[in-house]
Amino acid sequence: MILDKFRLDDKVALVTGASAGLGAAMAIALAEAGAHVAAHGNTHDPSETCELIRRAGRRALSLRGSLAEKETPQRLISQILEEFGRIDILINNAGTIRRASAVDTCEDDWDAVIAVNLSSVFRLSQLAGNYMLERKDGTRGGKIVNIASLLSFQGGLNVASYSASKGGVAQLTKALANEWAQHGINVNAIAPGYMQTDLTSALQSDQARNRQILERIPAGRWGEPEDLAGAVVFLSSSASDYLHGHILVVDGGWMGR
Repeated sequence: MILDKFRLDDKVALVTGASAGLGAAMAIALAEAGAHVAAHGNTHDPSETCELIRRAGRRALSLRGSLAEKETPQRLISQILEEFGRIDILINNAGTIRRASAVDTCEDDWDAVIAVNLSSVFRLSQLAGNYMLERKDGTRGGKIVNIASLLSFQGGLNVASYSASKGGVAQLTKALANEWAQHGINVNAIAPGYMQTDLTSALQSDQARNRQILERIPAGRWGEPEDLAGAVVFLSSSASDYLHGHILVVDGGWMGR
């Protein structure tokens, strides 16, 4: 039955940046599809997300740590393997943004955005991928889903570091897919459109920019975090087993306008 292919019963997932917004919505969706979920938070505690995961009948693990620090990915993966004994799904969602014109972007801001949005994605994927390549429990492969952006395709305004990082995420997704597809590891990405989250609060509060954005979106509204639920379950499930290196745009029609 086709719906059975979307089930994630007893899979183990890590979702970074899962204390709120897109990450929390995706973590809860994975739990509702049957997965046990490790929810990571940086500045915010993911305990509320973990409670909702448990209400869905799944096990939850709360993790904290700054992904700007090189040591954090190894610690997160180690904690998951210690708690669950495996990792089947990695959702690289955590991200940050620093808004400034290119000439006013300081080196510290550039480094911070690249570290969280791109370097940590590589480190976590490398660690999870290494486990998925060398499983000793008789299972095969795994699923890695990176969160890209419309700015993986477009340049944006006053967000040079963010655009560069998300362009890198898109290319990293393809590069890892090329290497690991033959081993049963699916590496894909979701590129959300304009979503109602803390990262876009400045745009939402700017009346002129908010109006311009809404006029460009055929769906006529900002996306909600829950709009990513179907996409993340699909890319994390066996329903997407022949999908590799794809960037799935969930944008209310923005890119087709």
